[in-house]
Amino acid sequence: MRKEFSTAIEELAVEDDSVIFITGDLGYNALENLQAKMGKRFINAGVAEQNMVGVAAGFAHKGYKVFCYSIAPFIVYRCLEQFRNDVCFNNLPVFLVGNGGGYGYGIMGSSHHTIEDLACLSGQQNAQVWVPAFADEVVPVVRQIAADARPAYLRLGAGKTTPANSYLTGSFKVIHQPAHAETTVFALGPIANNVLSALALAPELAEKVNVVTALHFPLELTDELITLVKKAPAILVAEEHISTGGLAQQLSVQLLEKGIFPSVFKSLKAEGYPNSRYGSQSYHQKLSGLDADSILSSISQLMIPA
Repeated sequence: MRKEFSTAIEELAVEDDSVIFITGDLGYNALENLQAKMGKRFINAGVAEQNMVGVAAGFAHKGYKVFCYSIAPFIVYRCLEQFRNDVCFNNLPVFLVGNGGGYGYGIMGSSHHTIEDLACLSGQQNAQVWVPAFADEVVPVVRQIAADARPAYLRLGAGKTTPANSYLTGSFKVIHQPAHAETTVFALGPIANNVLSALALAPELAEKVNVVTALHFPLELTDELITLVKKAPAILVAEEHISTGGLAQQLSVQLLEKGIFPSVFKSLKAEGYPNSRYGSQSYHQKLSGLDADSILSSISQLMIPA
């Protein structure tokens, strides 16, 4: 998604002189086009994320819209206090952009993983969190973030293309909706691709499963989505995030507050490091039951009559 993000910022910066881009000394061989187009509005703040967000808040206070870019763990955890105090409390248009969400940086280990970012940021005052599942969602999301002009966090990963006939409803996108669904799978970000791969392994099962992605937080459940869930009330949530503060926890609260009680509710989430080893993103997904085969097994178990 990094290429699509770079393209979106370039287009936005040409149209809007108030857009500033600050990088924490990252983006080699990916952001050179922005530096060339934006000139002095492209700033390399160095390895100083806390300072970067403080500077961004100053620019935003003067009327600029500022995108702050780094790999996800550095932009989230290192400058959380500055984002909370300087940006969110003042409702300023500063937008954190983290590349490689979840286990995206694989073998580089826990210091480079981001499996608690929703828990840290989705509860901040005035802030929105965006988690595209597909690469073609990045450009419209970037434009929406700039148009909203409020604190935001954008988590980038590696996604394919949105399936045909998908549609937005509230903060969700329905990407697969067969006529006789019995189960609804909610997926966070690019894990949706693993869910679709799982269903491709069992076409007969795919005809009984809705697939919905959560595009942004705070969650907004529409009447349309509530109807979908009531018709297919066995729920599976798949996310590359810990259970605390993640999609499953936030979704369950929303459903219960609206008086919706799933027949089954199962959560697949980032399990951290159960064997104290590091590996590729796919390695960690498999350990957490988030690979296509494991997701298929979990869906199949939901379909077994009680």
